[in-house]
Amino acid sequence: MTGHWLMRRDQTSAERTWTRVAGAVTWLQNTYEANPPADRDGGGRAHISLKDKIVYAMDALPRGVDVCWVHYTKSQSLISFSVVCCRNHHHPGLPCPRPPA
Repeated sequence: MTGHWLMRRDQTSAERTWTRVAGAVTWLQNTYEANPPADRDGGGRAHISLKDKIVYAMDALPRGVDVCWVHYTKSQSLISFSVVCCRNHHHPGLPCPRPPA
């Protein structure tokens, strides 16, 4: 469960800790754009649009719901990147490992 990632030691950093949803979504978007998803044979999409992903993230994150984006890149590598919320809606008792300053 992604909320349990908050318990991992040394897995957070100041540059990846945000107090505003826009900063987290910008990181998601930049990571996505640096590692675009592969298309299916014949040119079909195997993923939803970046715009739809951003709309979902902007809705989910303020409610304390984690956002995970996973897809195969054009080199056929699997990439997974996530924003884990703190306070987490599904794990409200877990403390923030690196509370925002």
